[in-house]
Amino acid sequence: MIRFYFHPTPNPAKVALLLEETGLPYTVVPVDTREGAQHDPAFRAINPNGKVPAIVDPDGPGGGPARVFDSTAILLYLAEKTGRFLGTPADRPELLSWLMFIATGLGPFSGQTVHFQYFAPQDQAYALNRYRRETERHYQVLNDHLAEREYLVGDSYTIADMSAWGWLDRAPRILKGAEDTLAPWPHLDRYFQAIDARPAVARARAVGQDHDFKTATDERALRALFPSNYPPAA
Repeated sequence: MIRFYFHPTPNPAKVALLLEETGLPYTVVPVDTREGAQHDPAFRAINPNGKVPAIVDPDGPGGGPARVFDSTAILLYLAEKTGRFLGTPADRPELLSWLMFIATGLGPFSGQTVHFQYFAPQDQAYALNRYRRETERHYQVLNDHLAEREYLVGDSYTIADMSAWGWLDRAPRILKGAEDTLAPWPHLDRYFQAIDARPAVARARAVGQDHDFKTATDERALRALFPSNYPPAA
């Protein structure tokens, strides 16, 4: 059974959705990032970068256990393992391109938008403007691409769509204060609603709900989430 190291944030949500779509057996291992569990040596042995998600597949290549970290790597690994949600061979260049667009663009800029709206000191107007506008630009790229198509890649639902869903699901938090968050991007809104209606999405959203993750943003949580902001004492 796959061990799925999870915290209820966008990147683990993508993996939860793929696991539910494929029906692969898995067990959830909560990693409470506000308590600093991602820095534990046992977890760092699985992901040296100290981030969720990560998985350990006991039935990896060659029959031995395999660790996989980074959400995009996990999506590709599990899709290839099952032979599902990859599109056609001819779709491969587009699939990789949109996966990396999300991994290097939409995801990081959305994450920084959240950071500077909710966690940074209040004098960070330049940074907030920069990241929020770039997030909106990424939404526009997706919206334009989806103007005459149902999915990001080819004619079928793929891991690229799951990856996008993970971040679009948090649009109300990312675009703090906006009403009807995706309304300025009608094709993107229609696309998100179609994915969000899939039965596996409801199951993915339920993952981890039986664990009492810390929600308080106290100094302990800030030090756990952003350790580079707190250099070691001399």
